[in-house]
Amino acid sequence: MKTGVVDRVAHYRDLYWERGEPGRETPTDLAAVLYRLWLAGLLLKLLGSSWDVAWHFKWLRDELAPPHMINTLGTALVVGLTLFHTYTGYGADHKALRLMQWGTGVFLIALPIDLINHRVNGLDITSWSGSHALLYLGTAIMLAGAIRGWRQHYPADRWRVPGLAALWFFFLENAWFPNQHQEYGVLEIASWDRGDPYAEPILLQFAADQIGRPVDRQSVVQFSLPIADWVYPVWGLVAAALVLVLARRTLDRRWAATAVAGGYVAYRCLIWPLLAGADFPLSAVPLFLLLIGLAVDAAHLGRLPAPLAAVVGAAAVTGLGYGGIWAQQSVDAAPPISYPSAVAAFLVLAVLWLAVDRLVVRRTPRETLVAA
Repeated sequence: MKTGVVDRVAHYRDLYWERGEPGRETPTDLAAVLYRLWLAGLLLKLLGSSWDVAWHFKWLRDELAPPHMINTLGTALVVGLTLFHTYTGYGADHKALRLMQWGTGVFLIALPIDLINHRVNGLDITSWSGSHALLYLGTAIMLAGAIRGWRQHYPADRWRVPGLAALWFFFLENAWFPNQHQEYGVLEIASWDRGDPYAEPILLQFAADQIGRPVDRQSVVQFSLPIADWVYPVWGLVAAALVLVLARRTLDRRWAATAVAGGYVAYRCLIWPLLAGADFPLSAVPLFLLLIGLAVDAAHLGRLPAPLAAVVGAAAVTGLGYGGIWAQQSVDAAPPISYPSAVAAFLVLAVLWLAVDRLVVRRTPRETLVAA
C-alpha cells in the first residue's frame, strides 16, 4: 500500500493524468485531494505574505528572503493544480477553470513587473503600488475559481463547509492585505518615537535617501504612512463587507460572516506573538472586523426586504467600522483615518451591496451546501 507523499502523487498521476474536457465527472476522492491541496498552497502563500510584510518593515528587499520562498512554494503548488485541472478537466467546469487560469496568469505576469518596479524605483515599500495590485487581483481571481470548483466538486462530508469558509478566509485576507501597510506603519512610527525603531538603520537610510531627507521623524512618517488617511477605512470596510456578504450567501449559515471575520482576526492575533518572538515589527490587529462580520450577519436575518437590508447593513458596517477604529485608536493603536470619508464609504458600500443582490444573488438559484 502506498503511504508516502511521493507515492500518493504517483498513484493519482497514474490513475487520472489523461486529457479531458473541463467539467468531466470527477471521483470524490480525487476532488477531495485536489481541493485540500488548494488549501495547502493557499496556506503557504498566506504564511509567506504575512511574514513578508513584517520583513519589509525591518530590512531592505531581498528576492531570496525566506518569506518570498515560502510564498513561491505555495504559488508553485497552485500553478501545478491549475495545470492539472486544465489538462485533465477534472475538478473544474469551464467557468471555474477560466478563473483559475486567468488568476494564475495575472499573478505570474505581475511577478516580473514587480521585480522590475523594485529595480527601477528602489524600495517601493507601499502595499498600494500598481504591481502589488496586480498580485492581489490575480490571487482574487484564482480564489474565485477555487471557490466555484469547491462548491461544485468537493464531496458532502464534514469538511465541505469548513473548507469553503477557509477559502473565504483566504479571500478576505487577500482583500485586506494592502491595509496592513498602515497597520504596520503606525507602529513603526511609534517605535521611532520610543527611540527603538523596528526598521534597521540601512532601511531607514535608504527610505530617507529616496525622498532626499536625513533620517528623521518626517522621513520615517513618509516611509511608514505614505497613503492618504481616507484609504484605510474606505477600502477596508467596503472590501471586507462585500467579501463577507458573499461568504454569508454561499456558506448559508447564520453566523458565517462573523466566523470568517473572526478567523482572520484570530489568525492575525496568532502570528502577532510569533513575529514578536522572532524580533520582527508588529502591527495593529483590526479587531473591529468582528463588528463588520456581525453587521453583515445581522443584515441577513431576513427581517427586512433585501434592498433595505443592504442599505441598513451598509450603514451598520460604516458606523461600527469607523467607531471600532476610533475605539482601537483610543485604547491601543490603529492607523489614522479621515472621519468625513465615512460618507463615501457608506455610499459606495450601499451601491455595491445592492449590485451584489441584483447581479449575483437574484440571478443565481440558491444552492444548499449540504443536506439539512
